[in-house]
This record gives sequence, structure tokens and C-alpha cells, in this order.
Amino acid sequence: MAELKERLIVQADIEGFVACRICRPDALPDLPARLQSFLDAGYHGQMSWMAERTHWRSNPATLWPDAQSVIMLAESYTPTHDPRAVFDRPDRGAISVYAQGRDYHDVVKKRLKRLARWLLAEADGPAEVKVFVDTAPVPEKALAAAAGLGWQGKHTNLVSRELGNWVFLGAIFTTLQLPVDAAEVDHCGSCRACLDVCPTDAFPAPYQLDARRCISYLTIEHKGSIPEDIRKRMGNHIYGCDDCLAACPWNKFAVAARDMRLTTRPELSEPPLAELAVLDDAEFRSLFSGSAVKRIGRDRFVRNVLYAIGNSGEAKLKPLAAGLVEDADPTVAEAARWAVGQLSMR
Repeated sequence: MAELKERLIVQADIEGFVACRICRPDALPDLPARLQSFLDAGYHGQMSWMAERTHWRSNPATLWPDAQSVIMLAESYTPTHDPRAVFDRPDRGAISVYAQGRDYHDVVKKRLKRLARWLLAEADGPAEVKVFVDTAPVPEKALAAAAGLGWQGKHTNLVSRELGNWVFLGAIFTTLQLPVDAAEVDHCGSCRACLDVCPTDAFPAPYQLDARRCISYLTIEHKGSIPEDIRKRMGNHIYGCDDCLAACPWNKFAVAARDMRLTTRPELSEPPLAELAVLDDAEFRSLFSGSAVKRIGRDRFVRNVLYAIGNSGEAKLKPLAAGLVEDADPTVAEAARWAVGQLSMR
């Protein structure tokens, strides 16, 4: 098994993964308490699915009892530009780096399946595998930390001394009992860069995230109108937020993305708000074909764009917002009225 693991790591590199580590499915004894505390505080907001099947979400060993090992893999999507530069252009939209390229669910899952098939072919004896990439109640970040890929930083995302924090995670559960790696220890120290940069104060304390104040959650998961005091702090974020990730000093060790499909599409880097506000459903689907942005639909996306327009201070955008005050979607219409009001006051 040790020899098979060595060849697995080599094959993972060939497939394009930047790191491969292994842990046991029961390597997270403290996770049930952590998850329950998160849910009890209501930090999950409208994500009711997080409160469902908590026995799976808090204990990967129950997800597939036959599994003996969890192979955790990382794939880099490090940006080649400063994702914060767009904040100096309030008439442009800020889209999270991970969504500026091909949808990572598709890219990473295909790699996982190829690697899993290789493992089955190389195993000496019967074996089974299951692959996961953000599509099941699998605590990828906690498992990645247990496997030694990195640690969960104060912003709750995975951080690595070798990779920074611009990584996608994937998991292969297998019935093979492969040698495990040591868990990584926390190297955040006294640093507060990720906490202090958050524009909406979404971190009640280090290592705690209140999704109800997180721009990523609000622009992607939250349905309906966003509270006015928070939308005013969102600036020109229109899909996701990279502020805490970009602030991490460990990114000086980040490695470049290997797959060009994960790099930024030019039309999704700092797109003009004026062009995005007038998208109908068909145009929205066409522009974001193959992107994770497509998942939230036109209405929620245009709602976000209108909040950015309201925060922009750009009088030239006021007519565009005014043209949407009677939009068929009531949330979009309310966001348009708010944007008009904000620009009128300025």
C-alpha cells in the first residue's frame, strides 16, 4: 500500500493536481460539535441544507461506512492579476476569481474520475471508489486539514504554506487502506489580515464565519433582498468575494494554475456594470455559459449588479437602474429603486 500511495501521488501530479494527501474518514472527532455550534448560532442563514443530514456532514465515516481512506486533492486557481484592482473602478463589477474561468465542478470532477479509475486499475485486489467535489455533504476543508494539505485559517478557508489559499479541493473515498499523512498545524499566528479586510464584518471571531454577513453567501446563496446596511458595504462585488483570500500573506507561496480553463476569461474580468444590468435571461445564460455564475440565474445576478450601481456614485448609470424599476422580478425591481435613490442622493 505504501508503494501504491507513492505512485498515486505521482499520478495525481500527472493529472494536474498540485497536492495529494490521505486521511481516515473518522479523522474529524471535533467536527460534530463545531458544526452544531455554527448551526445553533444561525450562521448558515438560508442554507437549510447545512442543517440536513448533519450525521453525514459532521462525520464522513457515516457517508460511506465501507470507506477506509479519503484521498484529498488540491488544484490551484491562483489569479495572475490582483483581484482587488477592480475596486478602483466602481463602474465595473467584481466577480470572484474562481468563477472567472470554467466551472471548477466540471474540471476537477473529471480529473478525480480519471485518477479514481487509475487507482482501481492499479490496486492489487478488489477495491471501490467514490469521488466528490462540492456535490455531497463532505467537509472538504476539514478533511484536507486532517490529511495535511493545509489548515483552516482564521477566514475558515484552507491555507497552505506551499500553495497559499487559492485552491479547489476534491475527494476520493476508497475501500483501500492507504497510509495516512499527518494533519497540518495552524500557522496563522497573530495575523488578522483576512479578518480586518472584510467589508461586512462577517467574522464574529477568528475561525468563525457568519454567512449572513458574508458577501460570497449574500451574492450567491441568499434569496430575496439583502439588508440595506449590508448592501451599502458590498461595493461593486456582484458575484462572490475574494477579499479575505487575497489578504492572506501565505499567498506569496501560491503556485500558478495548471489548467488554462481555470484562468480568467477576459470578458469576466472587470465587466462594465452598464452591460450587465441590461442582460435578459438568454443573454445572461450565453455570457456565463460554462461559468459557475450561471448557477444563480439572471434575476439574482442583476440584483447584485444593481446594488453595485447604487454604490458606484456614477450618475451615468442612473438611467439603467431606472429602466429596471418595473422589472418582472420584485427583488430586481426593489434593487433598481434603491440604486436610483442612492444615485439621486449623491
